Amino acid sequence: MQPVVTVGLDGSPESLAAARWAADEAEKRKLTLRLLHAWPLLAPEPTRVPSEVDQNYWAKRLVHTARAELQARHPGLSIVGNLVADDAQNALLQAASESEMIVLGSRGLEPFESYFLGDVSMPVVARAERPVVLVRAETHEEAPSPAPARRVVVALKLHGSSDDLLDFSFHTAAARGVPLLAVHGRSVPLHARVPWGVDHDVTEEMTRDAQKQLSNALRPWRGKYPHVEVAESIRLENPSKAVVRAAEDAALLIVGRRAHRHGLPPHLGPVAQAAIHHGACPVAVVPHD
Repeated sequence: MQPVVTVGLDGSPESLAAARWAADEAEKRKLTLRLLHAWPLLAPEPTRVPSEVDQNYWAKRLVHTARAELQARHPGLSIVGNLVADDAQNALLQAASESEMIVLGSRGLEPFESYFLGDVSMPVVARAERPVVLVRAETHEEAPSPAPARRVVVALKLHGSSDDLLDFSFHTAAARGVPLLAVHGRSVPLHARVPWGVDHDVTEEMTRDAQKQLSNALRPWRGKYPHVEVAESIRLENPSKAVVRAAEDAALLIVGRRAHRHGLPPHLGPVAQAAIHHGACPVAVVPHD
């Protein structure tokens, strides 16, 4: 199967915003866009019956309408529709294994109202084999002229391998032609706190150590992507707060999660959770070893 960017459609404003974002990204990456709508009660295809008795009429219309809009915006983009008679979560996880990335709508802090973020999105984010991007409706507003290019932000822990995370981050920045900001947050330990603030000797040593680790982690990727402008940021504060603040003006925030290991339940760390619920821009969650 040729490489695709898959977006989950359910007809909500969030999923339509996700589809527009996915179309832009697929065009930048020169990939096919797949519009996926899943519902267990879809009838087997083909169904050559009048629309008034076609069980799949509204599902077909949903995908057709989105495809027509996106094709008008991106005339050269290859777009395919996909109706799947299955539970949405199962269908999206299967699609994720076949895609470069999967894109879903998100309502951020209102999971009780959100189909994808509540019942579907979070399990997909936690279990998918490939990157999952969450897009809110308000992040893709119509504008009279193209918005200025903004940077991509990636959050790094600096322990363990980050190759999959950095590969995705550098590739994304290169495809968009925008700078990449690598952010590492590190909380100041209790022993460095003094009545008038913090012990600057300790914080300076922490900063130097983190800066060295960050530079070492980025060095091979700078060589692989020499045209990507890269900046580094060490922030001595709670990592979750550091990442969310760094991404306030970003086009995309990229965070990692440990790949699901057999016998262990899916898990999202505090930084990924904070990014998903509080990030002001689309958030990509990338599984890595």
